[in-house]
Amino acid sequence: MDFTAVGKKIKELRKNSGLSQEDLAEGVCTQAQISKIEKGDVFPYASTLYQISQKLGVDVNYFFDIGTTPRLDYVQEVFHQLQILRRNLKFEEMMDIVRAEEDNPLFIQNNKNLQLLLWHKGIYLYEVKKDLDASVKTLREAISITNEKGKLLQEREVEILLSLGAIYFYEDLEKALEVFEEIEDHLQLLPHLNNYSIKTRLYYNLARTLTRLKRIEDSNKYCKNAIKWALHKDSLYLLGELHYHIGYNLELLEKPEEAKSYMEKALIVFELQQDDKYTQFIKGKIKELTANS
Repeated sequence: MDFTAVGKKIKELRKNSGLSQEDLAEGVCTQAQISKIEKGDVFPYASTLYQISQKLGVDVNYFFDIGTTPRLDYVQEVFHQLQILRRNLKFEEMMDIVRAEEDNPLFIQNNKNLQLLLWHKGIYLYEVKKDLDASVKTLREAISITNEKGKLLQEREVEILLSLGAIYFYEDLEKALEVFEEIEDHLQLLPHLNNYSIKTRLYYNLARTLTRLKRIEDSNKYCKNAIKWALHKDSLYLLGELHYHIGYNLELLEKPEEAKSYMEKALIVFELQQDDKYTQFIKGKIKELTANS
């Protein structure tokens, strides 16, 4: 473990956050101890490092990665590019990056970094190659290389499981529901979420799956829980989609007035986000619901 690299990163993050050594030490340890940690003279206990990570707003594993991976910034940039391409459904370009890094020692000699490549390869195998079995096998392998069977999943492992659930959504609704419910069980046991959107995405995917299974009331329950969560975290992420989905459910239940109300809320969110993909469609739905109410 490279104590000096960890200490330098703690100092950098502390300064970027506008904290003094005294501020960072408060409730954790002494100012003198923080000074020694930043100089690389000592390495903190795991519990101390966890408290420091929470104050600095990063996952504690970030510091362990710095200490064992000499070019962490490069790995993070690869992940960032994969994430952008994944979210924009550019799966061929995403796989090009995976292929380029498959022989890189930074990835093949570190399970957490190799996990990134397997995760995105698994998505590619389904989205482009349409090979469900290979995709599921690869995603399960990605989870297993950092998680022992029966152990609580960590955030990235949960994200990979979300990807698996999203694939099953188009293939087997009962399996999709099983995966999403498994994720919900794990999230209830995780003491802290660094990425708040994980829970929002889970609830949204549960709602979509339950609607397909004609469990409309249960679907609405998850939508409303997701909205409460998003508002609690001051996040607009999926807020428009969630309001739209409740409106869609209410339309299926033949409640046009209530459906219209949720569609109007969805429209406001999409307009605030300047998201033109849905605004015209929702305006048409509102017009249709008005005529039917």
